[in-house]
Amino acid sequence: MALVVAAVCAVAATWWTRSDGSGPLAGRPRVTDTRAGLSYAVPEGWKHDAAKDNGLIGGFSSQISRTSGADSSSGATVLAGRAGRTVARADLRRATEAAARSNAEFFFPDRPATLVTSQATEVDGRPAHTAVLEISTDGGDSARLEMTLLTVRGERTSFLLGVTTGASDPTVTQDIHEVVADADVR
Repeated sequence: MALVVAAVCAVAATWWTRSDGSGPLAGRPRVTDTRAGLSYAVPEGWKHDAAKDNGLIGGFSSQISRTSGADSSSGATVLAGRAGRTVARADLRRATEAAARSNAEFFFPDRPATLVTSQATEVDGRPAHTAVLEISTDGGDSARLEMTLLTVRGERTSFLLGVTTGASDPTVTQDIHEVVADADVR
């Protein structure tokens, strides 16, 4: 019995350290998305509404949204989900860029999207790739879409998708980067 208690304590300590370490999102509430196999932090000024997760369209399983500090014409959300198919490490770049463009077309139909960056990265030590698109919207504004695709396990690929609209706010963009950097694979 003592061995079981020690093992549980060790796992809890590892989770606590990873989730609430010394990073910028230390101590923040977390979303645990079992469908995507991810856990991610909710930055200050953002909100997670678990009831709204149930109403998301099929490809998405959880979301957080910016609720304060942004002007009324701006918005931001991070969505998570499981990719429709497993993506091999060698195909992450191509699949990420294609998924980013597909989501840009979904959220901003018939609007031009420009690839700003595309780079290999890691999420919780797992291979990942991030593609960033800038989308021209009505009225001269722009939107930013940041798609990170990662291999959660050999048989599953998941994603984190950050979308911002309206006036560019470097704080919001930084929040999205921190959410991805702090994400845990579950």
